[in-house]
Amino acid sequence: MKGFAERLKHTEEYYFSKKLKEVQGLIAAGKPIIHMGIGSPDGMPDASVIQAITQSVENPANHGYQAYQGIPALRKAMADFYQSQYGVTKDHTSEVLPLMGSKEGIMHASLAFLNPGDQVLIPNPGYPTYSSVARLLQAEPISYALKASYNYWPDFDALEALDLSKVKIMFANYPHMPSGAKADVQLFEKLLAFCQKHQLVLIHDNPYSHVLEEQPKSIFQVDGAKEVALELTSLSKSSNMAGWRVGMLVGRADWVQVIATVKSNMDSGMLKGIQEGAVQALVLGNDWYQELNKQYGARKKLIFQLLDKLGWGYSIDTAGLFVWAQVPHGVSATEACDQLLYEKNIFTTPGTVFGSEGEGYVRFSLCVTEEKIQEAINRL
Repeated sequence: MKGFAERLKHTEEYYFSKKLKEVQGLIAAGKPIIHMGIGSPDGMPDASVIQAITQSVENPANHGYQAYQGIPALRKAMADFYQSQYGVTKDHTSEVLPLMGSKEGIMHASLAFLNPGDQVLIPNPGYPTYSSVARLLQAEPISYALKASYNYWPDFDALEALDLSKVKIMFANYPHMPSGAKADVQLFEKLLAFCQKHQLVLIHDNPYSHVLEEQPKSIFQVDGAKEVALELTSLSKSSNMAGWRVGMLVGRADWVQVIATVKSNMDSGMLKGIQEGAVQALVLGNDWYQELNKQYGARKKLIFQLLDKLGWGYSIDTAGLFVWAQVPHGVSATEACDQLLYEKNIFTTPGTVFGSEGEGYVRFSLCVTEEKIQEAINRL
């Protein structure tokens, strides 16, 4: 054995992969853990989605290899979703690529554009996978700070002051995870203008646009996006299908084709039943989202009550599956989470998991029942 790849030297095991082992150990030891750490929806997909996959898997013809770019009906449903939900027209034959979850899209798009030594602009705080993928590809993640004082929007003056000569990709994510900050057209215009000016690929990660967001948005609603942007969207959060692993990448045809080439060398297509279930999920319409958000809205109000008991700060006008809470001055995020875990058996996530700008914050998931949140309140 001559040793592992050099690229792994700067790549750690995913935080939740490690932490969940500890939490499972506590549960095995009899601790009544209330799990508020991860954004894995606890509800089921719509019954019609379950029915679609059930009918499909009972067909013997549907268990073979599938097309690398998904069945035409799924690509068409994805394009129709963009039209009905965002008012954006996309060619389903060339500008839409189904994914096994949007997380793999981060890897595939990065593989398509990055060489060793290239740099990537990563939001801080932000989804850890952006940085870990860059490191795996021997590119360099360059963090840009998102602060509460800027409503978790980029400071474009600070961005302009950076040496951008080696930067090829900029990741952005609104509604923002973990803070829940929302974007508007003005922010999207600034992001696109910045990337156009510096010849960067803007990858907008958009899995939360239908979760507690009054007006779902896409980067492609803004003029000029087609030239510089790709967008990732997922059914994990908005359709209760996290374990199904269904997402999509949308963008200009030539870029999508290159990314599809990468993807074709890494998998052999998605089970047809899952694709047909996803088709059904994409046509559910606004009634589904309204009911889902009614549930999450009620949970969010209870989390606010919990935080009021703790005396922690929070913002009300946010979207997405999480509440981003500010701990008292002088207390670290890790200390706050450990105190909740070991003293109250409540599992949460320290903000530092998402970058240095997450210090002093703790993330609470809404993927837990009202009864469990009330129990957590009672424990305090």
